[in-house]
Amino acid sequence: MAEQKGQARHITPQSEDFSRWYLDTIRKADLMDYTPVRGCIVFKPDGFELWEHIQDAMDKRFKETGHRNAYFPMLIPESFFQKEKEHIEGFNPELPWVTEAGGEPLEEKLALRPTSETIIGHMYSQWIQSYRDLPVLINQWANVFRWEKRTMPFLRTSEFLWQEGHTAHATEEEARQETMQMLEIYREVVEEVLAIPVWKGQKTPSERFAGAVDTYSIEAMMKDGKAVQAGTSHYLGENFSRGFEIKFLDRDNQFKYVHTTSWGSSTRLIGSLIMVHGDDRGLALPPRVAPIQLVMIPVGPAKLQAKVMETFDPLFDAIKQAGVRVKTDLREETPGWKFNEWEMRGVPIRLELGPRDVDNNQVILARRDTGEKITVALDQAVETIKQLLVDIQNNMFQKALAYRDAHSHLNVDSLDQLKELISRTEQEGQPTGWVLAGWCGTNECEANVKEETKFTSRNIPFEPPTAKETCICCGQAAKQTVWFARAY
Repeated sequence: MAEQKGQARHITPQSEDFSRWYLDTIRKADLMDYTPVRGCIVFKPDGFELWEHIQDAMDKRFKETGHRNAYFPMLIPESFFQKEKEHIEGFNPELPWVTEAGGEPLEEKLALRPTSETIIGHMYSQWIQSYRDLPVLINQWANVFRWEKRTMPFLRTSEFLWQEGHTAHATEEEARQETMQMLEIYREVVEEVLAIPVWKGQKTPSERFAGAVDTYSIEAMMKDGKAVQAGTSHYLGENFSRGFEIKFLDRDNQFKYVHTTSWGSSTRLIGSLIMVHGDDRGLALPPRVAPIQLVMIPVGPAKLQAKVMETFDPLFDAIKQAGVRVKTDLREETPGWKFNEWEMRGVPIRLELGPRDVDNNQVILARRDTGEKITVALDQAVETIKQLLVDIQNNMFQKALAYRDAHSHLNVDSLDQLKELISRTEQEGQPTGWVLAGWCGTNECEANVKEETKFTSRNIPFEPPTAKETCICCGQAAKQTVWFARAY
């Protein structure tokens, strides 16, 4: 459908083609654009501001827990990857390499970082000598490269933005406390700022980060029923410290290897945000992360605009002074076109002000999350807006939680039942969702579930809704209760 001036922009309905809906939404909301390099995108201002708000929320919490930001080189020598065998085997298929510079071949290939454990491990070996140097608590905001075969903007790109924390500790206990602390920070930001409910849990060995002893994650359900790994925290033990000789002299004058952790989240959170809250009108953004929290639109005949603006401008100043991210739309378009435009962009609240409203000392407020319109006295507008932003944030989380729970299946105990569920939901054109199932602990059964259904283990939740007794694949006694789902 052609987009013409004055017309609302067409977005493919979610029920018709969810992937097309997603691509329509992010382009028409002006969050990103494609580049000539496969799998690489431009973050346009609204898209990047979403990331800035996520950064702010996380960075504040990182610093409150004693972490500091640093920056390490993007180029990593090939020999560094050889020092942790499992690590290089895990990343090698995705690594882009620099092999020449200044017209001359390099003596050693340099990888564009897929993650920074190796270069940071090398530097920590230079910095850490004594127990007095510990703990080291460093975070890095950076870009990374993983040459993806299949890409989707924000969710899976060849270059993406992220943060990666890397810490070193004297004992396993301290390192494991750090691992859990950072996982909880991820949960807090994703649930309280992005309004996305998640499950915290441990990854199965096959899904563990390459080189880690244990990997933990938060997992979120999208509106198409698929899962997104929204953040991970890894206890690395001594694997990297032995590979890079990161030793310290303890209080008893004995040399020991440090225990390290790493943890990361990325701009795939933007993709998750869109897929969890968006609808057939486009984006729906939680107030705490929305670049624009309120848009003000004057309505009514042009000849009465001067009268409206006498109230409009001071009201804008008062709303902005209250700390609300507010924008005015004074373009020469119809009010209806503007309403549709800002709904599509996901702005949480729209304020309408016309001549009749001025006469009655009132404004009209429209909520993006429910579509509800309310009339509010002019002198109560600012306080009402502030409270509405809180209410919308809470309501969006509760809606996402209700959707997740409605699409979480707790009574699927065999592969045949899972296949029946998949077949039925696909025939009905509905998302299949997730399945909570027992797992005997063998790689064979986990791999068989994936092969026959394309469902992968998401994590072993710390607090499952119920405990499972039998393995979904072999029917033997279950050692773990696991979330299974198709995933991005």
